[in-house]
Amino acid sequence: MPAVIGRQQWEGSAMEIKGSTALVTGANRGIGHAFARALIARGAGKVYAGVRDPAGVGDEDLTPLRLDVTVPEDVAAAAAAAADVTIVINNAGVGGFDTKLLTGSFDGAREAMEINYFGTWAVSRAFAPVLARNGGGALINMLSTASWASRPDYPGYAASKAAQWSLTGALREGLREQGTLVIGVHASFVETDLSSFTDAPKISADDVAEQTMEALANDRVEVLTDERTRQVKRALSQPVEQ
Repeated sequence: MPAVIGRQQWEGSAMEIKGSTALVTGANRGIGHAFARALIARGAGKVYAGVRDPAGVGDEDLTPLRLDVTVPEDVAAAAAAAADVTIVINNAGVGGFDTKLLTGSFDGAREAMEINYFGTWAVSRAFAPVLARNGGGALINMLSTASWASRPDYPGYAASKAAQWSLTGALREGLREQGTLVIGVHASFVETDLSSFTDAPKISADDVAEQTMEALANDRVEVLTDERTRQVKRALSQPVEQ
């Protein structure tokens, strides 16, 4: 049965995690490492850890792969080296929280857009042919509740995640014919270094990873990991004044 979310439908065959080969960007810590461990726990045959410094990958179950998502040469080299990949998880990201709405340098906001949006786009573009050659596979983008909620305290990050969500939808449509399942994962605050600035309620990185594996195994194209995220998604259909 094809997976249906609203009007979105994926018409490929069921995605198998066991025996798969995966790439996770930013896999040396936080949500990225949780993704990598969840893939291994479900029987993935190989998991590449795409990181800026391969020497920083301490998990012996992972295969380090040099990958700075903002460097075109790194992206191209990674796609050539990991030509056996069937699952790509775009997790590498940055906050850029120093850029406030009316104060602060634009540098943080530009970095957030460069990594979160353009970096995801570059990796997806480079690995789309790899996934096609290997039967379609899956492409997973780590998004955010901020994709849908404008934030005056970190507008640069929110804008980059909104752009990344739009890109995810475009990738879903564009890669449909080659049989690639495209999943968007949304979360509010997760217990990682990125959210250390706030005392707001948080979910664990392991929880995000496990919910994502369930979506992958069941061909679901969207993951709403917590109640706050589900509330924000529902609010999109309400008048702006609310």
